[in-house]
Amino acid sequence: MTDNTTRLDHVVLWVRDPLASADFYEKAVGMEPVRITDFAAGAVPFPSVRLNDETILDLMPLTMVERMKMLPGAAESAGHPVNHVCLALPGDAFEALRARLEERSVPVSEISYDSFGARGMARRSFYFRDPDGNVFEARHYD
Repeated sequence: MTDNTTRLDHVVLWVRDPLASADFYEKAVGMEPVRITDFAAGAVPFPSVRLNDETILDLMPLTMVERMKMLPGAAESAGHPVNHVCLALPGDAFEALRARLEERSVPVSEISYDSFGARGMARRSFYFRDPDGNVFEARHYD
């Protein structure tokens, strides 16, 4: 990629079981797992899942809390509330995501209409939680 404009690179989520979380994000949400084999072998400290060509979610095990020393108080971020992370999808992928979540008995909210986001007004959106309780919104603009 040669476009160096400012954009979101990654989001780090605290999770109890990174492999179970990666499985959820792969099978229920449709994301590509990254570094799963390396994590399982102990070669890397956490796995990730790919949202798109530019953005990943890092699945940070809660066992890493004590190693978070990049800033004073960084370890206390484990369990720190983030309201939600929003995924913008094409309309067909929005429908497929909702269907996969429902197939796996993942509770989803009612669909809401015309909510504001980074690209203006989204036609539809809904919310769901991952296995660690992180809240996600799924939306589409088209």
